[in-house]
Amino acid sequence: MILLPAIDLYEKKGVRLFKGDYEKMTVYTEDPAGTAADIEAKGAAWIHLVDLEGARDGTTPNFDVVREICRTTGLKAEIGGGIRSMETIGKYLGAGAERVILGTKAVEDQEFLREALKRYGSHIAVGVDARGGMVATHGWTKTSTVEMIPFLESLRDLGVRTAICTDISRDGAMRGTNLDLYRRLCEIEGLDIIASGGVSSIEDIRSLKQMGLYGAILGRAMYTGAVDLQEALRIAKE
Repeated sequence: MILLPAIDLYEKKGVRLFKGDYEKMTVYTEDPAGTAADIEAKGAAWIHLVDLEGARDGTTPNFDVVREICRTTGLKAEIGGGIRSMETIGKYLGAGAERVILGTKAVEDQEFLREALKRYGSHIAVGVDARGGMVATHGWTKTSTVEMIPFLESLRDLGVRTAICTDISRDGAMRGTNLDLYRRLCEIEGLDIIASGGVSSIEDIRSLKQMGLYGAILGRAMYTGAVDLQEALRIAKE
C-alpha cells in the first residue's frame, strides 16, 4: 500500500480543515515546500496536495507552491482542487505533478472526463468525496444526488484507474477512518482506491493495508503527532 502524506494549501500555507469546514481551519505550516522536503526525508515516495481555494473557487492560487514542491523534492505529487479545464491539467502536469485529481468537473461533465482520460490516461485520478453516501462537490460545499458506489463503478467503466475516496464526516475529525466503507469499495474490481479522511492511528493504516487497499492519505494525525510518519510508512510498505 502506498501512503500519501497530505498538505492542504490555503493562501500558500499548509492547513487542515475540520470536516471540510473553511471556518474551522488550522494552519500547520507556513512553508509547505519545507514540510514536503521533511516528508521526503522521512521516506515518503508520494505526496497528496489539495488547493483548498481552488476547490472552492475553481482557480489555481497555490500553483506556485505546488510547482516548488515538484521542483525541489523527488516526491511523486498528486494535486487536486478546482481543476476544471484541460489547460489547468496540462499546467500541473507540466509543473511536474504525477497525477491530477478531478472532482467537481468529473461529476458534472463526463465528456470532459472522457477527453482528459484520452489525453492523459493514468495521470488522471478522480476524487470522490461523500457525505451520507452521496457525492459532494465544489470543495464539499454542495451535495449532489449522485450515489458514491455506482458513481465509482461508472468511473471505472470510463477508464479511470485511481479514485481518492473521502468520507467527509471523518475528515480531520480524528475519529478513525470508515473501515466498513473502504471494505465495500475494495470490492470494486479494476479501480485503485485511495482512502482519505479520518486516518488517525497506526491501527487504521494497518487495517487498510490488510484489506488490500491501494493507498491511504495521512493528514491531521501526522501533524498532531498522533501517528509517526516513519512508522506509518514502514507498515504501509511491509
